[in-house]
Amino acid sequence: MVGQQQLIGPDKILRRLIENDQLTSAIFWGPPGTGKTTLAQVIANSTKSRFEAFSAVLQGVKEVREITTRAKKERDYYGRRTLLFIDEIHRFNKAQQDALLPWVENGDIILIGATTENPSFEVNSALLSRSRVFVLEPLAASDIRQLLVRALQDDTQLASHHLTVDDLALDQLAEQAHGDARIALNTLEVASGIASGGVVDVQTITEAMQRAPLLYDKGAEEHYNVISAFIKSMRGSDPDAALYWLARMLEAGEDPLFIARRMVIFASEDVGNADPRGLQIAMAVQQAVHFVGLPEARINLAQGVTYLASAPKSNASYLGIEQALAEVRKSGALPVPLHLRNAPTRLMKELGYHQGYQYAHDQEDQLVTQHHLPEALHGESYYRPVDSGLEKQIAERLSWLARRRQEKSTSS
Repeated sequence: MVGQQQLIGPDKILRRLIENDQLTSAIFWGPPGTGKTTLAQVIANSTKSRFEAFSAVLQGVKEVREITTRAKKERDYYGRRTLLFIDEIHRFNKAQQDALLPWVENGDIILIGATTENPSFEVNSALLSRSRVFVLEPLAASDIRQLLVRALQDDTQLASHHLTVDDLALDQLAEQAHGDARIALNTLEVASGIASGGVVDVQTITEAMQRAPLLYDKGAEEHYNVISAFIKSMRGSDPDAALYWLARMLEAGEDPLFIARRMVIFASEDVGNADPRGLQIAMAVQQAVHFVGLPEARINLAQGVTYLASAPKSNASYLGIEQALAEVRKSGALPVPLHLRNAPTRLMKELGYHQGYQYAHDQEDQLVTQHHLPEALHGESYYRPVDSGLEKQIAERLSWLARRRQEKSTSS
């Protein structure tokens, strides 16, 4: 088997478990074409357990019960356990996965599940806790090239074409398979059928290589991984990485308005008052995307992304509202100070509503000494501007106001 040396290389854990026939229930998690089913076939040829293969796409609970019944008989009469391989186990719903649990718990079945989705979300916690998760990585181009060479030598159908394959063509195919051996082998098979004179060159590979969709299911983990990388790249002031992740989303068919919405959030959460124009530009991008549409809107998105990534950063507004919300939830509905209440009726005036209110525009330097928070919260601070961009000026003004307020209060 090629690749996955972190699992099956010399003295690695999965290799030792297979060679010693001590494999317990396991989940193989990795992208398509990385060897999950191949690993199951290796185990089937190596283990003393009885091996059964099962497809979560084509079969259901009825077939599971038939397998578990046979597994119990095998263990009762022959002392032999059954190793059950379930391809695409994430396609099983909760009830179907629950049906496996008793048999896994009592040891009648050793479960090997293969999935392209994060098992944390797609496999029941009870089943997951009884299984070991092995993570398979995309294959390196050198691994895929080795597989292609083997296929040309050993595959009966390919060998019958008596192909001559150019080294550059093999290199191109290995690179453009993006770690997926299945794509590489399928493309080579197509290329063998269209090769002129039995010669597979770069042009032949280009024609045979259908443009495969990037791994990016909008309901799956990779979607969240990519959008997370996109946001963190902008937050880290890395416009090059932000453009790359933007391109990944666009190429995979992400809704451009979803991207624009995340940019609008980012403009307030991560740029804030360090550069208030960030929010204006993000909103302008949203309008442009809605008005122009793809493919041209990619340019509007790129402009907004590079601006936000390059802008000074402040999360003071975000932290401020989070702290204020925490205070409200803790202290409840504290009474509004009387001087901040309107007094539209005589009774309200008699009760002291609005008395002592200082109208800022009537004060020197618009400076007031009154408190605006509830009495129990005097002195609390939620907005703490950072020393970045325009917010530095805001911090300096707030500091000046605090000093002048203190001086005015002391003198009065």
